[in-house]
Amino acid sequence: MATPHIEHKLRLLPDLPGCYLMKDRLGKIIYVGKAKNLKNRVRSYFKSSHEGKTAKLVSNIRDFETIITSTNKEAFLLEITLIHKHRPHFNIQLKQGNSGYPYIKITKERDPQIKIVNHIKRDGGYYFGPYPNVYAADETLHFLQKVYPLRRCNGYQNRPCLYYHMGQCLGACFKKVPKSVYNEQIKHIKSFLNGNVGIAKKMLTAKMLKASENMEYERAAEIRDQLKYIEITVEKQKIISNDTTPRDIFNYYVNDGWISIQIFFIRQARLLKRIKRTFPIIDSPEEEMDNFIAGFYSQENQPLPNEILIPEKLDKDMIAEALDAPVRVPKRGQKKDLLDMAYKNAKLVLNEKFRLMELDNIKTVGAMEDLCNLLNIPNGHRIESFDHSHIQGADLVSAMVVFDDGKPNKNEYRKYKLKNEDHADEAASTREVIRRRYSYLLKSHLPLPDLILMDGGVIQLNAVKDVLENELNLQIPVAGMVKNDKHKTADLLFGQLDEHVYLNPKSQAFYLVQRVQDEVHRFAINFHRKVHTKHSLSSELDNIDGVGPKTRNKLLREFGSLNNISDSSISKIEALGISHKVAQNIKFTLTKVKK
Repeated sequence: MATPHIEHKLRLLPDLPGCYLMKDRLGKIIYVGKAKNLKNRVRSYFKSSHEGKTAKLVSNIRDFETIITSTNKEAFLLEITLIHKHRPHFNIQLKQGNSGYPYIKITKERDPQIKIVNHIKRDGGYYFGPYPNVYAADETLHFLQKVYPLRRCNGYQNRPCLYYHMGQCLGACFKKVPKSVYNEQIKHIKSFLNGNVGIAKKMLTAKMLKASENMEYERAAEIRDQLKYIEITVEKQKIISNDTTPRDIFNYYVNDGWISIQIFFIRQARLLKRIKRTFPIIDSPEEEMDNFIAGFYSQENQPLPNEILIPEKLDKDMIAEALDAPVRVPKRGQKKDLLDMAYKNAKLVLNEKFRLMELDNIKTVGAMEDLCNLLNIPNGHRIESFDHSHIQGADLVSAMVVFDDGKPNKNEYRKYKLKNEDHADEAASTREVIRRRYSYLLKSHLPLPDLILMDGGVIQLNAVKDVLENELNLQIPVAGMVKNDKHKTADLLFGQLDEHVYLNPKSQAFYLVQRVQDEVHRFAINFHRKVHTKHSLSSELDNIDGVGPKTRNKLLREFGSLNNISDSSISKIEALGISHKVAQNIKFTLTKVKK
């Protein structure tokens, strides 16, 4: 029986290929699988009856996550990598197969060979793969040895080897083969294994038709199978690259004041690890990403790779200078495909978060009652919640959200620009917004909430109680929403002694508090972002000699942003009725700020 959390996530699964990672109650990955259609495959675990190992697996699943890919083969290759990385308990068959999947290798020798190997080594050779279909890889190798032979013997032995007589060796067994001959053959092999198989397929197709015309049907069938194996082996895929350069890939998706970030770690030519982050943003998405990437590698045990890939909108030069590492913006090819895949996964994660919040809004039956029972207060209907937002004390604002019977009532949301001058004083800010809100309700004879939830700790909690009880003579229950070290809802502070009240993560009360906390934080951040952006534009322009309120408003109405103004010519600025000298000041100042 799936939990409510899993039931909601099942509704959001995409009709796309990819991998799924099943987790136990401790968050440990216990099974990795791949699917042509993630929705159908993952749902089958919870919507069908199972026996044996599968039934035991399902009984241990408490959560799951997905990584979407472009093709089923990419999903298969990613599955291999994830299994070898995480060693999940229930992936017994693949776990025991520690030899891995084969690669086709061209050795780096005076007389090179082409062979199948199980591991990549730093020996200067060319590696292609890995190939999940071992038989197909073997058949392709045999084809290449016949069409583009290198060396198949053990080396010089003063006489031609058997393979030379069969046309599968260039003759290193009895003569010195020029390097240029090997290089030409290697060029054809590399082109073939990189997917340029048109010439070879055309040649094989002609042979197949000729064999069929001569009624050599078994021979024609062999060639047909050879064509199929070649297609399987050289099919393009992005999960495994053809070089072993360690690289990190960053991409992001933004919606409704939130940013979703995906980081792909490519190591040993494999997508070895994925990190995902979602959080509200205040500055522009590009600034958030520039800062995030620059700060990412300041963490302990987070070494710089040989190459960092980022999307085009980010400041490549600034990030490269800050990190002292190569930063590139791929425009085409395999690296661009990986960047696009990171974007698709970032979008999927954020959309899933929003849709889960919407689905959670539906799950309101009994939530308010459970929360009231937990706090031992009379059952009620309305919750009001507050949160503050500012940047280093600037543009301090507060926001309030309202939940009626467990559902957000957006018509009742309120925004407050705080007048408190000491922006570092959380208690003073809290007193101001509480005083303004509930003085207004009393004067207007409007109904009071049944519970107030504050996003903060003891300081904010006691400030609320001080205003309500000592200034307004109100007895409204107040609780503080506490987060853990992962910035997730943990428990509540409540009562005269501000005691911790445990929230069962599986309870209706927990989901309600989590929704309230996420919503008030989102609402406050969005409001602050608008105020901060407006003030930032105004303050930059107001600091320029000759620019007053009227000129500032003209510029903002015409150009919309500081970047657009700085990118405009002096003549365009003058066209608004601004003097040449002031236009020069504006252009010079904003260009300098931009740099």
